[in-house]
Amino acid sequence: MTTLKVCIFTETYYPVIGGGETQARLLADGLAAQGFPVIILTRRSDASLAKVERFGAITVYRLPPVGRGQLKKWGLMFSSVPRLIQLRHQYDLIFVSGFRIVGVTAVLLGKLLGKSVVLKADSQGEMSGEFFTAGLAKLRLSPSSFLFRLFVRGRNAVLKRADAFAAITAETAVEMTDAGIPPSAIHMIPNSVDTDRFFPVDAPQKMALRQKLGLPPDGKYVIYTGRLVSYKGLPLLLNVWPEIVRQHPDARLLLVGTGGLDIHNCEAELKAAAHANGLQDSIIFTGSVQNVPDYLQASDIFVLPTEDDAFPSSLIEAMTCRLAVVSTPVGAIKIILTDGQNGLLVPPGDFEQLFRAVDSLLTDADLAARLGQAGWQTVQNCYAAEIVNRQYIRLFWAVARPFQTFSTLQT
Repeated sequence: MTTLKVCIFTETYYPVIGGGETQARLLADGLAAQGFPVIILTRRSDASLAKVERFGAITVYRLPPVGRGQLKKWGLMFSSVPRLIQLRHQYDLIFVSGFRIVGVTAVLLGKLLGKSVVLKADSQGEMSGEFFTAGLAKLRLSPSSFLFRLFVRGRNAVLKRADAFAAITAETAVEMTDAGIPPSAIHMIPNSVDTDRFFPVDAPQKMALRQKLGLPPDGKYVIYTGRLVSYKGLPLLLNVWPEIVRQHPDARLLLVGTGGLDIHNCEAELKAAAHANGLQDSIIFTGSVQNVPDYLQASDIFVLPTEDDAFPSSLIEAMTCRLAVVSTPVGAIKIILTDGQNGLLVPPGDFEQLFRAVDSLLTDADLAARLGQAGWQTVQNCYAAEIVNRQYIRLFWAVARPFQTFSTLQT
């Protein structure tokens, strides 16, 4: 059977760290491992990154505009056009991870070049346009303005011509149907986790990892991984933390990541709050790291008090390391977690309940162990990368070769 060649088109990619970037890389690695030729088209978000780079069998092409800046990402809509044309013999299908900006380019070039196109929403509001609300506010524009509504309507008219859509939550799927996409074109496929990179360790290994990472060996570690952005509920967590330390003087909070290019970057605010409350010894900011599994495995509890999330990869990564988790019932989290069974759920923005949940896990080791084990089993059953990648492979073959029956699809 002829091999299907795939182009993954995304705003940013590894070594940029984030949920969408992680999911794109997991899919690329999974496809390459199955023998599918894969190329990546992305933006050169840092001048230190190579224009062209190989990761195993995968070639990454990084395009201008180069560097940081919220408006620069829009330039990728145009700079990608000549590259997509130039590389047209290297792919049969374009998969867009996060179609909010570059989806239009993919669909138009796909139609021009005779390529199949699959669009995936990495965040809530990509189809409705709500995703752009914060950026519009920075520009003193309203999402209800006539020009913006006209832009979304015109953009969606193009996006609807894609061959298929991947939705990671039911809310995302509803956004798509509300925009006029037929349900038959929408495929529910969750995010996934690499269970070869993320896995549980025993107590001696945990202590060894703390030594390797230069962390104090004693006490309990509560960890957050991901972008340091306000909508993840991190300002609330910093407000709760002094109360946690009063009850648990040996507790430490690990914040793994940076604010990055996100418009909601609150890294400086968090560091200022830690300093103002004299918490320098109990809050550790790691900055950008490549060895996220080590930090999770060195920790005891994971907390994600997010106010707005579609499907956080960081949550299932922590669950795969058998950490007890505290989060909020937003987006897919309310499907992933059942309160009291495989994690603890608290309302977004609720100081008292966030404190109680973290306090209970630091106090009750048996509860933390039970929830951690149940969370690990949830991932093995539903979110392991090999399970999710098979769903994408079936979808890609069905879109690229509609005359085949599913009994003959590659898996």
